[in-house]
Amino acid sequence: MSEVGILIVDNDVVSQRALKNVLDSEGWRVRIVPTASHALPELASGAWNLAIVNIQLVDLAGPIFAILRDLSQAEAGAPEVLQRRFRVLFLVPVGEAKRVEPALEREGLPYSLKPYHLHDFLEKVSELLVESGALEQSLRGIGDFSSVKARRRARGAAHARRGTMFASREDYQMTEEEMAEFERAEEEERKKREKESKDRGYHY
Repeated sequence: MSEVGILIVDNDVVSQRALKNVLDSEGWRVRIVPTASHALPELASGAWNLAIVNIQLVDLAGPIFAILRDLSQAEAGAPEVLQRRFRVLFLVPVGEAKRVEPALEREGLPYSLKPYHLHDFLEKVSELLVESGALEQSLRGIGDFSSVKARRRARGAAHARRGTMFASREDYQMTEEEMAEFERAEEEERKKREKESKDRGYHY
């Protein structure tokens, strides 16, 4: 399996952080660019398997959308080229859905409405990575998402008593702000546990 490379095209700092935290936790290589025009050199490099693009940064009648569409829809005759197909996932705020959904569906381009279920989002990303040849199978076939399992292990007994934020992966909906806040809380708890562990050690 080749290295997974994901390009995030988004100018929302909260969205950038949340997406990067989630995708980094799967061990994937992630880079963020703030505008669609900044993404052009990266797209030309051929270094990425998937681009996750905020649709608000793209004019549906403009040249950058056409480039993303053509790259995503490109097919080649040679099997080895097909195995490295580039894919695009558009992020569509609910308020923009009525305007942009018809165009995306007409072109057969994948998109995800914001806010989204964390499980559904990762599943869609992994399916597109399978199509690109970067993953051998979708994450839904691996039994669980490694990042979710890691977070559950890290929460410890104290959090287990209060229940988990991911009460059900299928029906728990997290906004980008909630994902970012969850990551910050996890980091603060980790530091707190380390400090408590050191303090206990000093008493012996």
